[in-house]
Amino acid sequence: MFGMVRPCRHRLSEGLRTQWMAHLCGLCLALRADHGQLARVVTNYDGLLVSVLTEAQAERTTGWRRTAGPCPLRGMRTASVARGEGARLAAAVSLVLASAKVRDHMADGDGLLARGPVAFAARRVAVRWDRAGARTGSDVGFDTAVLVDAVDRQVGIEALAGPGTPILTVTEPTETATAAAFAHTAILAGRPGNAEPLSEAGRLFGRLAHLLDAVEDREADAASGAWNPLTVTGTSLAEARRLADDALHGIRLALREVAFTDGRLAHVLLAHELRNSVDRAFGTTACSHAPELYGPPTAGPYAPGGPGGPAGAPPPEPPRRDRRGLIAGCAVWLGLACTCQLCCGTYEDPWTRERKDAACQDCGDCCECCGNCCSGCDGCDCCDGCDCGCDC
Repeated sequence: MFGMVRPCRHRLSEGLRTQWMAHLCGLCLALRADHGQLARVVTNYDGLLVSVLTEAQAERTTGWRRTAGPCPLRGMRTASVARGEGARLAAAVSLVLASAKVRDHMADGDGLLARGPVAFAARRVAVRWDRAGARTGSDVGFDTAVLVDAVDRQVGIEALAGPGTPILTVTEPTETATAAAFAHTAILAGRPGNAEPLSEAGRLFGRLAHLLDAVEDREADAASGAWNPLTVTGTSLAEARRLADDALHGIRLALREVAFTDGRLAHVLLAHELRNSVDRAFGTTACSHAPELYGPPTAGPYAPGGPGGPAGAPPPEPPRRDRRGLIAGCAVWLGLACTCQLCCGTYEDPWTRERKDAACQDCGDCCECCGNCCSGCDGCDCCDGCDCGCDC
């Protein structure tokens, strides 16, 4: 799983967390339905934004959700997941961009991809993903050629870049690709008037994606001698941060011009969570979540003096009585272990079904702000004039 926008569950309200998971699972299942099990490995957090934006603009009708079967990532439970053209567009974009990521690692000679046989196999997979993305894109009226062209131009631009080359010259292909994907969500949702501001938001999102990837890989690239746009162009971290902050501001302004049917999740992801991604990349935030203070994320707040904890903290989750048997519990445990949920996520105990936090508690970017959009946050600077019901 990869991507910039990785919302911590402690910040999303129950409703928004359910919506986010519906889009994540919907993208994964759309990839499987159209391209087989292997394609599910390209599921990524940023790709599902395309599905989120499509649904956020569309008129509310039936058919946007379906019930999916049990999955190890959901503790072998069924769930309501996103479906339709938004999920399929997200799948097409994810396939092509994953292909681009593979090609980029091949060009840099990263890890195993520096070896001839592995690089040959990876190249064939990348070509197959390009074709698969093109087929699905065509089905929803989106020409993925703009994405493939951006990938091809990126290689040439990087080859010519050097000290003094503007960093935005290097990020331009990524900006163009994400602008096209964001704009097409307006067409799918029947809101062509939204295409222009969403194109601008997508362009700046692509800029952020490229910049943050470069910032996060800077030290590792220097150690391995790999190509890094900041190092090659001589762009300082201070300049990269300035450009990132400008892009954040531009995305917020662009979103204000978009006519949403229900834009709460899109606002939280592209305004608040994206800012957290920038802070995380530049090392300016740390996790402030304390399980003993805030408790399980599924419960709502309760009055001071209530049973179970301090004022404002959620009450403890009642124990579940539908325990699994030994064999069923072992099967669920194996699924959780194989999908890294035991060490890197939040999961239900395989036998008792009690909610548990994984060993890796430091999610790296939690805050107590915006647990339900912006309600109750302190010092928020992105909600002025927004239409999501914020009171900050």
